[in-house]
Amino acid sequence: MKRLVSFIVTLFLSCFSYAQCSICTKTAADMGDEVATGLNLGIVYLAFLPLTIIGTIGYFWWKRYRKEL
Repeated sequence: MKRLVSFIVTLFLSCFSYAQCSICTKTAADMGDEVATGLNLGIVYLAFLPLTIIGTIGYFWWKRYRKEL
């Protein structure tokens, strides 16, 4: 069960790592820091809702499973 919790925490933390594909990174870097920052924030904005839903479902699943033990 500790693996599940650590996986969920890692999943949420990876949301804020600002990962980009190499082509997007080069294009944004050529356009300037302001565009790169906007691209990073857009990625986080789009990833926030699905990760929140997955985390909520995982939390309630974990909570229910823990009670059965």
